[in-house]
Amino acid sequence: MNGRNRIALVTGANKGIGLEIARQLAQTGTLVIIGARDAGRARNAVEGLSLQGLAVQSTLIDLNYHASIAAAAETIGTEHGRLDILVNNAGIVDAEDGPPTAATPEAARRILDTNFVGTLAVTQAMLPLLRQSSAARIVNLSTSLGSLTLNGDPDSTFYSQRFIGYNASKAALNMLTVQLAEELRDTPIVVNSVSPGFVKTDLTGHNGFMTVEEGAKLPVEYALLGENAVSGQFVEPDGVTPW
Repeated sequence: MNGRNRIALVTGANKGIGLEIARQLAQTGTLVIIGARDAGRARNAVEGLSLQGLAVQSTLIDLNYHASIAAAAETIGTEHGRLDILVNNAGIVDAEDGPPTAATPEAARRILDTNFVGTLAVTQAMLPLLRQSSAARIVNLSTSLGSLTLNGDPDSTFYSQRFIGYNASKAALNMLTVQLAEELRDTPIVVNSVSPGFVKTDLTGHNGFMTVEEGAKLPVEYALLGENAVSGQFVEPDGVTPW
């Protein structure tokens, strides 16, 4: 399947790394649907990319409102009949998150509801459309903070990064990758978790050491995996990440 025939949905794509993933996918000739919960921001993103000559659309999709997810799937199905790429990028952090002794349960719930439950809902809603593709790809945007191995290693740079809600949400997202890849192993759908690295975005308070252009490269690479693609992996720019 060449780029001109691919259809991709990127959630949370109105800014940051999601917008850059959308841009880089569209630059391959892929028709990219920008998923966003704010209509104005979605419109601005579409206008900006369209001015660059890129084929983009938008759909309203809020991970906390499952009716919006169902409506987005119905719209994509009506207009395109299938989906070739799903990039589950949308996610949040919370100011009330922190170590297990300090984070509020409400913050943990908000983060898990969005980052894990919301992503699960999106994936389930889009699966019938992905099944219509000859070679569908699902990319779950994860992080090394979701690695139980690295979180438990005193020598790891991630050992002291204790955000129980956020880290747990990404560990749960990785479980989705593992189980979904196994469940779909006899289908053309490939599922992987990708950690883009520490990217300068609103989510990181712009404290990262990678640009959004650099951070988007690996998710885009896995969204465009060709034949004989490996499924059920957890990868970062330096290679495979331990679960």
